[in-house]
Amino acid sequence: MKKYFLLKTVIFISILVISKTAASQATRTWVSGVGDDVNPASRTAPCKTFAGAISKTATGGEINAIDPGGYGAVTITKSITIDGGGTFASILSAGTNGVIINAGADAVVTLRRLNINGAGTGINGIRILAAKKVVIEDCVLSNFTQQGVEISTTSACTVILNNVTIHNGLNAVNMNNPGGTLILDGSRLQSFSNAGVNIISGLATMNDTNISDCVLGVVNVTGTTASLSNNVISHNGTALKGNGTFNSAGNNLMVGNGQLGATPTIIQLK
Repeated sequence: MKKYFLLKTVIFISILVISKTAASQATRTWVSGVGDDVNPASRTAPCKTFAGAISKTATGGEINAIDPGGYGAVTITKSITIDGGGTFASILSAGTNGVIINAGADAVVTLRRLNINGAGTGINGIRILAAKKVVIEDCVLSNFTQQGVEISTTSACTVILNNVTIHNGLNAVNMNNPGGTLILDGSRLQSFSNAGVNIISGLATMNDTNISDCVLGVVNVTGTTASLSNNVISHNGTALKGNGTFNSAGNNLMVGNGQLGATPTIIQLK
């Protein structure tokens, strides 16, 4: 009887703790350069870092930056949006990864209006390990030793880069995403010691994107497909490399490269 009573007490306390934790998470939370991570991340009592605010944000919720500040590296393990707003919201990630996304196969993550700087020693700007969909828009990623965006998933993930600038590192985008898709739209990839886009597995579609000053513009290995429309691939050592399929809408500008490399097939992209 005593053991039964103790068991009921433990279960009751556990339910109270879980309920309190769930209730303490808000759909919209806030960070500020003068905030404090002991705060509840409300508009009037914001946290200081993204890592501090994320535990106080409900799944599917949104973290917003109130004012300019360095909000620190963060690991994302659930569906969420992080929005830098109309201010200078940055992540300085010297010696580490700026953002790690390990959110599960059904998660949707959006990163918007962020400046992520590796300061020359950072590893990857954004490292995607697990998610259903990741949207990166209006962001600037720079000065990493490895990748601006590292896509290394074991299950299919759609990754969309819209109006993203990435410069300085090994590869701007390194894609190893079996069954997944990369969509690059209106972005700028500049100054990489290997490639602007390095496709190991998955499908890639690139529109209105500028790739320049890289050793290799786009690398596409056997078994992968890259579809190109209205891009400018210029002043790279080699524009296109690899035995994968390059499909072109016939409206890409390739100029000033050391060599073209692979010859794309001209098709009507749909």
